[in-house]
Amino acid sequence: MKAIFPTPFSLENTQEAFKAYALELFAFQYKYNRVYHEFCSLLKKTPEHVQTIEDIPFLPISFFKTHQVITQMPFEPATAFSETKSIDKKKASAFCFTSSGTTGSETSKHYVPDLSLYEASYMTAFESFYGPVENYCVLALLPAYLEREGSSLIYMAEDLIAKSGHPQSGFYLHNHEALYKTLLELESKNTPVFLIGVSFALLDFSEKYSMSLKNTIVMETGGMKGRRKEMIREALHENLTKGFGVSKIHSEYGMTELLSQAYSNGDGIFNTPPWMKILIRDTEDPFNFVGDGKTGGVNVIDFANIHSCAFIATQDLGKTIKNKGFSILGRFDNAAIRGCNLLVP
Repeated sequence: MKAIFPTPFSLENTQEAFKAYALELFAFQYKYNRVYHEFCSLLKKTPEHVQTIEDIPFLPISFFKTHQVITQMPFEPATAFSETKSIDKKKASAFCFTSSGTTGSETSKHYVPDLSLYEASYMTAFESFYGPVENYCVLALLPAYLEREGSSLIYMAEDLIAKSGHPQSGFYLHNHEALYKTLLELESKNTPVFLIGVSFALLDFSEKYSMSLKNTIVMETGGMKGRRKEMIREALHENLTKGFGVSKIHSEYGMTELLSQAYSNGDGIFNTPPWMKILIRDTEDPFNFVGDGKTGGVNVIDFANIHSCAFIATQDLGKTIKNKGFSILGRFDNAAIRGCNLLVP
């Protein structure tokens, strides 16, 4: 299913081009996304009133838990969304990604009618940051995600593993010994390795097996998922660098509600692909923005979210760093964001 709207991955990397595309996409989603249209209307923000990126309303991310955030028209041909528990590219062009959640809690649902758009987003971004995926043996240590259904991260990792073409690329659940032996063998052959893992699993592994890796990029996706006590990033990365014997730990910033990712090659400073932008909102007034170096709520523009909403107010706290990207500092207490609960399900 294709949207009658241009994809952003060949967008010219200029501020003018980004602004023009953002305003066009806002007008498109205002017209065809019922939930977003109602949210903007309550704020009295129509395309006629929106002249700059800062004028665009950002939808609170919690709406993905309580509403179907779908830009419905015009799609051709019409295809029903699938909430099937298995992702079969040949059988389903539409899919619903879901977030993890504690027992009894609501989970986010991101309806994606065109999986090829998601694939283009993560492949283009990955190769712009790290080069062709075929250059790596891709290993994934993602037990918390493998143990549930509907993870967008697993979908991405599975595709990276397949496209790497390396015979030893693959997933690891709790078989740490097998991963250890694989890493030793690849290291002995000077094979470039890309190891992506959830934080608690990387910590568990590195505490059990001390290594000194010279050819491996270790990337953490964040979160202890209730398996271990939460740690600040500096402490997490210090432990992981010692355990894996690497100089830096890379990081990925992504979530179920976004189809694009930002990457950090160390020190917790993230950079976005050209079709993604971070703005920091005032913690007391969510409709105002603060400058570089000031802490606030993280708003994300993700042009890959053509079919849902490209303008998202997350529950993360962070700050932008002039000419360097952005950092994530934590989350709002109890995910409370003032002034955003304008629609009640």
